Amino acid sequence: MTNNPSFNEEQTAQLISIAMDLAREGKNAELAEFLDHGLSIDVQDPDGNTLLMLAAYKGASETVSLLIGRGANVDIRNNRDQSPLAGALFKGEDAVVGLLVSAGADLDAGTPSARATAAMFGREHLLG
Repeated sequence: MTNNPSFNEEQTAQLISIAMDLAREGKNAELAEFLDHGLSIDVQDPDGNTLLMLAAYKGASETVSLLIGRGANVDIRNNRDQSPLAGALFKGEDAVVGLLVSAGADLDAGTPSARATAAMFGREHLLG
């Protein structure tokens, strides 16, 4: 979808923006349609956020599970070097943290790392 030559840059940017909103809002059926029609699972917005990053940060655990199940890379960091796992820890999204840790997220990736973020908030026990 994002590599479809029938879409111009503006249309592609709009599609990505809509998909990012769906990930934030946990609208899984609609998001799955975008993915089923060719949207890259690891597409990034202009800030480097992936669908997984935004879903993790918003605590949309079912969406995080959907994206992980479809092969999303759990370690892609945004332009500010933040990881989905550190974002979920920062926001106190325990269910999302568990999903990302189970999927093998790198505890030391990003700035601050998930390990450092967990220590800041006394949540090291969530990292196993």
